[in-house]
Amino acid sequence: MNKIIILVIALFFLNNCSFNENSRIWKEKEKKLESQKKLEKVFAETNPVLSEFNPELKIELIKIKLNNKVVENKNNYGFQNYDGSLNKVANYKFSKLENIDQLNFKPIFLKDGLIFFDKKGSIIRFNNMQKVLWTNNYYSKVEKKLKPKLYFASDNENLFVFDDIAKFYSVNINSGKLNWIKNNIYPFNSEIKKLGNKIFVVDYKNILRSYNINNGSEYWNLKTEDSFTISNSKYSLIIIDNAIIFSNSIGDITAVDVETGLIIWQLPTQSSNIVNESYNFKISKLVSDGNSIFFSNNKNEFYSIDVKTGTINWINDINSNITPILNNNLIFTVSNEGYLFVIDKNKGNIIRVTDLYKNYKIKHRKNIKPIGFTIGKKNLYLTNSDGNMIVADLSLSNVNKIEKVSGNLISEPFIFNQNLFVIRNGSIIKYN
Repeated sequence: MNKIIILVIALFFLNNCSFNENSRIWKEKEKKLESQKKLEKVFAETNPVLSEFNPELKIELIKIKLNNKVVENKNNYGFQNYDGSLNKVANYKFSKLENIDQLNFKPIFLKDGLIFFDKKGSIIRFNNMQKVLWTNNYYSKVEKKLKPKLYFASDNENLFVFDDIAKFYSVNINSGKLNWIKNNIYPFNSEIKKLGNKIFVVDYKNILRSYNINNGSEYWNLKTEDSFTISNSKYSLIIIDNAIIFSNSIGDITAVDVETGLIIWQLPTQSSNIVNESYNFKISKLVSDGNSIFFSNNKNEFYSIDVKTGTINWINDINSNITPILNNNLIFTVSNEGYLFVIDKNKGNIIRVTDLYKNYKIKHRKNIKPIGFTIGKKNLYLTNSDGNMIVADLSLSNVNKIEKVSGNLISEPFIFNQNLFVIRNGSIIKYN
């Protein structure tokens, strides 16, 4: 009798615990499987566009507006006033930077020259004849050994410097004399934006900080979700009216009131699982026309979001962490595979796709990545990881020229005062 009772009890537990799909054991297994599915979906390989679309479609450039701005808080530089022949006219030399895998720095361009830095963190001001007007270094012997990398912003008379070893300071542009110097808890890793007497920057811990430009004191800071790894991508900021809008290492886009530091809205664009993978996640700079914000990433996503609410207008499948360029109702961007996309700004429809790497052999193009591009009056100028700059006619995207700038690292191209500049490690090349 006891054996029968034991057998019945055993069958009961087997039926209700192991094979019943509603049991806790089964549910936990389903949760684990579902979690794995989500992880696979988030980090699955992207399927970028690898073919041309409407390659013969001509883009009319008659109504194109040229932009001559040096500083643009919305990053909306558009088409620039440049139609040169790419003749080298100047070479601003500095000691080569060390421990770098990308030249994602921007000089300060002045009417009578430019400002950059060298491998020990010395700030160098050049005139238009490449003569050094002054050089100053505000780092100790120990700090110089860390090879600080500098990020710049300026007003009419002052240069604001933030670095990757957690120092920030201000110097007089004309003399190089120090105005003030401060230390942060964490290194900085972002663009720098200025509005009135406030300057904004993001550090490696995804903290947006607002400082007083007169003495470096902090007005407020806002911490967003952090990752377990240090991002390889520099964060982007734009200012629209009373809002500072920025990206962080895990793809969150946050709008903050410039006076109070309070969040206006926040848009997470990636699963929270990307926190552990943020080093491999790369996002373009934010660009805005005042109504919408545009950006893309290397997860095959190109976004348009509403400035006021942070809601998504549209998303398209474009694999790019290159800064897009706006003009009228068109968006121009280059995918990480070397394809130029022309997109309708309002609906997100792709109008044309053309291959800018068509002159490269297949075995070579696999190892080449675009660095950045700018657009002049008629041509697009795209720098690449092989040290070359591609010049393409924008109307039909025909490749007109491939200019050899360097044997390895180069920066995105910059246009200022009807000249084009590219940084290579050890010098800044100026083309007319």
